Amino acid sequence: MDISVSEEKGVRQLHFSSRWVQGAMRISKPWDLELEYTREMLLPLAFNPDPHWPRNALMIGLGAGALPKFLYKNRPECAVKVVEISAAVHAASKMHFKLPSSSARFQIEIDCGAAYMAQSTEQFDLIIIDGFDENAKVGPLNSIEFYSNVRKRLSPGGVVAVNLLSNQKDSEQSKIRLMDGFEGRALVLPPCSSGNVVGFGVGKESIHITEAEFQLNLKHLQETIGLNLSATAARMRQAQLFPAEGLRIG
Repeated sequence: MDISVSEEKGVRQLHFSSRWVQGAMRISKPWDLELEYTREMLLPLAFNPDPHWPRNALMIGLGAGALPKFLYKNRPECAVKVVEISAAVHAASKMHFKLPSSSARFQIEIDCGAAYMAQSTEQFDLIIIDGFDENAKVGPLNSIEFYSNVRKRLSPGGVVAVNLLSNQKDSEQSKIRLMDGFEGRALVLPPCSSGNVVGFGVGKESIHITEAEFQLNLKHLQETIGLNLSATAARMRQAQLFPAEGLRIG
């Protein structure tokens, strides 16, 4: 896999042997989330009003490091771990995308995400899965067995966020596998402007939130940490994901 970096109009992008953008950073705002789908993957923060949540987070797939960087800065009590299969991707993220140095609170582990999930006994409040190769394929990170292992790694009240974008023809099957792996305790959003489809799953505890509570949480996130999810909220309303009794996952 060849790794390359490009820059255009103040935005630096990471590529794996193709035109596919594997990550991006606005050079003048290195801690911000430049891509819409990365902001969407932090929607679980709007489900939980606790400013100290998550206490710990796991990322499968590093890319340009935007999501772990954002949590590292904006959730200073959160321990962040990233599992990335490629040491070269880790090196590129450190060199070009201002990835923080490893510390007790920020750890990078070079390993296969599927193997890590099958072997680990750790539990996490938030798990983010965004692992793709140069052909935008996810391999074993998109199987019922993998999602079942992810579900077991969630702490009480934990949530997983998954980027389901794929250039394969079975994108609907990807959603079904997520649902099956989480025994139906999952939600998939309509595609965002880039075409990315983001899904969420919960462990043993359900999420139930009214639209009024959700909007209040969104406002607080934008005012405190600059996380703007207004476009996501609009698409959720258009998709009628908020019935009268509120949104429920699980």
